[in-house]
Amino acid sequence: MTSAKHINIWAVLAATVQVAAGIPLAPAAADCSRAVLTEAADAYVASQKAGSLAPLQQFVANGWEYEENNKRIDASKSVLTKALTIDHRRTIYDLVDCATFTELIAANNPEPYVIGTQIRHGADGRVTLIDSVASTTGSWLFNAQNTLKYALQEKWDIIPEGKRDSREKIKAAGDAYMSMWDDAKASSLVPWGAPCARLEGGAYTGRGDEDTCRQGIPTNSSQAPNTRRRYVIDESMGSVNILCVWEHMMNAADSHEFRLENGKVRYIHTMTECGGRVCRL
Repeated sequence: MTSAKHINIWAVLAATVQVAAGIPLAPAAADCSRAVLTEAADAYVASQKAGSLAPLQQFVANGWEYEENNKRIDASKSVLTKALTIDHRRTIYDLVDCATFTELIAANNPEPYVIGTQIRHGADGRVTLIDSVASTTGSWLFNAQNTLKYALQEKWDIIPEGKRDSREKIKAAGDAYMSMWDDAKASSLVPWGAPCARLEGGAYTGRGDEDTCRQGIPTNSSQAPNTRRRYVIDESMGSVNILCVWEHMMNAADSHEFRLENGKVRYIHTMTECGGRVCRL
């Protein structure tokens, strides 16, 4: 299995010959196999289960950074140092931007959490940034037991190659939805699906074949925008995760993940954390 420690000696020799011949080197491509991304994502989950950074150490770059709820902090003071029993884990893989997004639900802990984490890798495959939204009691519509119940009812299978939407279409769908608060035309650009279910904190819109994620969308498009968007896109899952600043709700740290099937939005998962305060509109 390829790992972050693997060095391709033939690539090094080829580059040496190329330089000696006076041929300019192309920018280094990231060692971004699914195996590399999986190893790091698994190590991240192991760290969260253990409440220790130790499982991550062999995968992180020198000077790697940690961000939690839109703030750069010392990882040794983060939620990663809290040992959590993980009831549900799902990861998507972005082989273009060399990143993953992992959804964790820890519903049966004395202090429950629902966490969304983007992990970004450098050109050598090592982790350069772990970026998490860690929602807990007081976060928007937080109810980890409900989140777990509804998440386990959903079907997030790999989409056959011939039925996958393009990376651009998946991203555009997520961006259109996220722009509805400050752009009156955005809702018409969302490829609404039916049925569609939105898991917003612990609240769920899924009720059957006639359900739609249009329920509860903003009617006022003159609100503050959702800014500082960071993306992880996995075409094989039809999914994009967007972390952002949810400006119209206390400048909250927010995660929205979308799944498209046959070009239409099928599922939306959200987490919104308001800086340790109770979230309010």
